[in-house]
Amino acid sequence: MRPVLFTWLHWIAFAAVFLLTAPSTHAEPQHGIAMYGRPALPPDFVSLPYANPDAPKGGRIVFGEPGGFDSLNPYILKGSAPWGLGLHTVESLMGRSIDEPFTLYGLLAESVETDEARTWVEFTLRPEARFSDGSPVTIDDLMWSYETLGTKGHPRYHTAWAKVAKMEQTGERSVRFTFNTEDRELALLMGMRPILKMAQWEGKTFEDAALDVPTGTGPYVVAGFEPGRYITFKRNPDYWGKDLAFNRGQHNFDEIRYDYFGDGDVVFQAFTGGETSSHRETNSAKWASHYDFAAIQSGEVVKSEIENQRPSGITGFVMNTREPVFADWRVREAMLLAFNFEFINQTLNGGTEPRILSYFSNSVLAMGAGPATGKVADLLAPFAADLPPGTIEGYALPEGNADRAVDRGNLRKATKLLEEAGWTVHGGTLTNAEGKPFTFELLLASGATETQSIADIYIEALKNLGIFPTVTTVDSAQYKERTNNYEFGMAWYTRALSLSPGNEQFLYWGAKGVTEPGSRNWMGMNSPAAEAMIKAMVESRSQEDFIAATQALDRVLTAGRYVIPVWFSRVSRIAHSSHLHYPDRIPLYGDWPGFQPETWWYEE
Repeated sequence: MRPVLFTWLHWIAFAAVFLLTAPSTHAEPQHGIAMYGRPALPPDFVSLPYANPDAPKGGRIVFGEPGGFDSLNPYILKGSAPWGLGLHTVESLMGRSIDEPFTLYGLLAESVETDEARTWVEFTLRPEARFSDGSPVTIDDLMWSYETLGTKGHPRYHTAWAKVAKMEQTGERSVRFTFNTEDRELALLMGMRPILKMAQWEGKTFEDAALDVPTGTGPYVVAGFEPGRYITFKRNPDYWGKDLAFNRGQHNFDEIRYDYFGDGDVVFQAFTGGETSSHRETNSAKWASHYDFAAIQSGEVVKSEIENQRPSGITGFVMNTREPVFADWRVREAMLLAFNFEFINQTLNGGTEPRILSYFSNSVLAMGAGPATGKVADLLAPFAADLPPGTIEGYALPEGNADRAVDRGNLRKATKLLEEAGWTVHGGTLTNAEGKPFTFELLLASGATETQSIADIYIEALKNLGIFPTVTTVDSAQYKERTNNYEFGMAWYTRALSLSPGNEQFLYWGAKGVTEPGSRNWMGMNSPAAEAMIKAMVESRSQEDFIAATQALDRVLTAGRYVIPVWFSRVSRIAHSSHLHYPDRIPLYGDWPGFQPETWWYEE
């Protein structure tokens, strides 16, 4: 394992520096912008600190992915686009450093300007910025992209666009966004929208999924694809931004390829057979026991563990509260009690992985143990009457027993809560007063073998409560379609969360997602407290206030008992060809979008 520059204690110290640093963005052009304080890198920086500016160019990297794709438009709700399409071929005005909680540096934009209150932000395009076909990036392209994404694109773009009062061209290469809402994050979000070529979409319906290869400005172009089987990206030798300091040491492979397979087991088999060259392993027990194949023994394949200091995020079974059976928090708590995490973790991981204790656990943003205090308590106090028990008083997930599949003590507690909620067992089946059985559909994506193993153990435990769910397995396209429209009772749910949560949290947990399709609010939560905490986060003027608001949100989410969480890992486990290398300097976020394949390289 290669060394990591930041330990967790260093991150705490890093956060403390932010607490003492007042915002310093003035109304004059800057090379970068940070949520709080100043960007860490000066205007004349040579490269991002976690990139190797001397990395050689050439070679290829091949990934294996489960599932498939049926669209080449990743910016709309319809269809399923291949991972990496937008990442490799399309750029935004600003680029994000994954070594800082939330800092952007100029990419398509040569500068960013905003006032101290961040009521507006202005970007100036680089004159040399070009699309892959050689045509210049214009203000018309920029403004069309923002308006189209904000009105016709995926719902994830709509929240921020609704807060833009005015978009106007202010110079030959400059555009200004004026905001109608106090929200300090908007100045950064406006720098992170993909810029598309307006002319390519003339006469076409943007909202329709299609297999037209997008014309972007990024370092790669699509070299070939077959829906559901593969997509290949080749490095553009005429890429306009190859000499930018932000890009130095990045985008080193001549070719990046994604091959698609039926399920996770086949993906692993393809890797051991040499068909792919890099593979992320999410199961610690498998990492310890299954990586002894010939290529490992010969040294052709090596194992790397990449540490990180980011929040755990949330992964597990989400309960859809739009379904009447999950509307009562007592029922959701009973479902949590029936899930014997300790036994499942021991069975599948050898007990090595820590449990996700809250949405922002493993970070300074996580809720504290016990009752809320200080600013966190003050923020939650106005909503106390409507919050589930434990939100303010303190809440902890049930603890099970690693030695047996069923924890009888927890099942007794679950039975009592279900009875209080109006559910009792008759003839071995849990029913309500009308005799209607407690049942729901558990939706799983095909090929997710580990998820299926977790579900199998959990379903056996639920039988002890008289609950017999229906398990439905669908392909990736159907899974996306059904979860976009919230057509499930319970589903496998993963949300990666960063050290800089902001407006995207409205998409994750906001009330609009109760009825509007395509949000991340799969649980259907409608919590004024959650929305108030997010509002406090984006309006925060100091890191201290921001942390308090996020910790308060973490309490609302966790005590809401919407997700039955499993485990997370403090490291990413990547097995890869010995010809693939990455820098010694690991960024704060570790293995995160922007790390592999961006900073990796090929070398014999």
